[in-house]
Amino acid sequence: MREIELLAPAKNLECGKAAIDHGADAVYIGAYRFGARANAGNSIDDITNLCKYAHQYKAKIYVTLNTIVYEDEIPYMRKLIRELCDAGVDAILVQDMAVAQMIKGCGDRGPAIHASTQTDNRNAKKVQWLKEQGFSRVVLARELSVKEIASIHEAVPDVEIESFVHGALCVSYSGQCYASQYCFGRSANRGECAQFCRLKFNLLDSEGNTIIHQKHLLSLKDLCLYDHIEELLEAGVSSLKIEGRLKDVSYVKNVVAAYSMRLNDIISRHPNKYKRASEGLVDYDFTPNLRKTFNRGFTNYFLHGRNGSIASFETPKAIGEHVGRVKEVGNGYIIVSGTSRFSNGDGLCFINSKNELEGFRVNKAENNRLHVLHIPKGIRKGSALYRNLDQNFSRILSNKSATRKIPVTMEFGTTDNGFRLTANNVSVSVDSEKAPAKTHQRDNIVKQLTKLGTTSFICKDITIKDNADSFFIPNSLLAELRRKTVAALTEKGQNASYDSHAATRPHRFDKDGTTTGQDISIQDTTPSEYSKFPYLYNISNSMSRHFYKENGLDCMGESFEKDISSKKDDVLIMQCRYCLKHELGFCIKHGGRKPYWKEPLILEMNDNKHFRLEFNCKKCTMMIFTSFVR
Repeated sequence: MREIELLAPAKNLECGKAAIDHGADAVYIGAYRFGARANAGNSIDDITNLCKYAHQYKAKIYVTLNTIVYEDEIPYMRKLIRELCDAGVDAILVQDMAVAQMIKGCGDRGPAIHASTQTDNRNAKKVQWLKEQGFSRVVLARELSVKEIASIHEAVPDVEIESFVHGALCVSYSGQCYASQYCFGRSANRGECAQFCRLKFNLLDSEGNTIIHQKHLLSLKDLCLYDHIEELLEAGVSSLKIEGRLKDVSYVKNVVAAYSMRLNDIISRHPNKYKRASEGLVDYDFTPNLRKTFNRGFTNYFLHGRNGSIASFETPKAIGEHVGRVKEVGNGYIIVSGTSRFSNGDGLCFINSKNELEGFRVNKAENNRLHVLHIPKGIRKGSALYRNLDQNFSRILSNKSATRKIPVTMEFGTTDNGFRLTANNVSVSVDSEKAPAKTHQRDNIVKQLTKLGTTSFICKDITIKDNADSFFIPNSLLAELRRKTVAALTEKGQNASYDSHAATRPHRFDKDGTTTGQDISIQDTTPSEYSKFPYLYNISNSMSRHFYKENGLDCMGESFEKDISSKKDDVLIMQCRYCLKHELGFCIKHGGRKPYWKEPLILEMNDNKHFRLEFNCKKCTMMIFTSFVR
């Protein structure tokens, strides 16, 4: 039976606890430095508290140390790793191989090492190579199909596969994007992505003719694999990852609840095949709805190969759920057709005549008549309306919206000197005289001991032994037994480490961090572009350089960030499975029209920067290069 994990994001302690409460089996969170989301850092105290909270449910906490590290930062990274070990984290997500070496230097005390998606994990050879370096889990590139995932799992079955199932998409393979650094001096590899892919561009042909004017040509819809979870499990995925370390707590609650309920449904149909990786039964006070939470529209990306539209040219902002069409535009009001219900303060939007997203707020809702302070100029009869802020739904999620309880089995009996209560292998006893009761005590014993209220536990069964119900037992004594038992259960859970990888993870590093052997050449694991542009290896410190040298890499260069002064014209900044020609319907290979333009195609920014597009139709990829000058 395989354990399945629903992995949730958390930008802070509040989001982390909410994720656990709403059904997450694990949470990934950033520390105060070195996370790939610079604005989502957290103190060691908060991470420690989150570990204790999660561990009582046998849920796990993973910390993202997945940036590249500069030479002068190595001592600070070592210190942070030691602090995270003390905090009780279960795993650390890594991009820089220097960080992996530091963790391995901690020996058995160190947490498991997970390979971040930013290590560019596209094929089985790369996963095998990472296994040989001591990684117990690999986060696969979002671009992979379910068939490709299955083939990787078949080739390397003893490495856990983590796969994204929901949230924002990077247009470049595995987040291997250098556009933000090149254009704005903000490195995505350092957690400072400026979201180059969400900007407007002109698309030009080789002669400077405009094909498309001012569209968000690289902005993708959001990933949603809610309807494909069972396929992913069958393909070998063990951890289902939700994107969103910058999202608010409402997003976490809604999305985690939706996927947790979905996963429970699948497991209920395959009880001998899968089980949840954590404990606890969740009772929800709302019905999850993925379209009511931030989204740019949904796509399954390349799960079943290249099909359908995956881009959102009109806007990179949240579009939300479709709620009907405009039936009438009056003086200060709009009437909407359809069955949707509205609330005062709802945020609505539509695509205007310029094919841009335009939004407005509902001042007062009277059924389908919506009173608006200022009627948008671009709205027309027949306009499709979307709701990207549901006030009523937001109000529900702003309060306590779920309760998670750990089922316990109780056993109440006697000792030589009193009474004992055992719950889930935790025993607590109290001394007391055993005076015979005038009436049978069973009902009262059950009532008092199972009164678990706001604790994290719920009693699913209780057994009374040794005729313990024949004695008079004061309610105060029963309450004391219950409180002590709850405290013992809580302490046991909070202080436990649920690192299931500890016994099985390979140790391929010596104490100094050097490798103890390798079976696959690193060059065999990467696309051909790595040889031409060795900065793709993201080597930014001497430890990483030594590591790759020991692994036989002979085409090392400085990271893009460390050597940007040499990066001028015709430098690769993005590798994409997404293809503009296919998106526009001009991919002959997939049944599209023959292009009418002359290549190469050029992306033009508003500041007059130009980027050359190169299409490799054999590999079905699109490359973006810098500073093309006509």
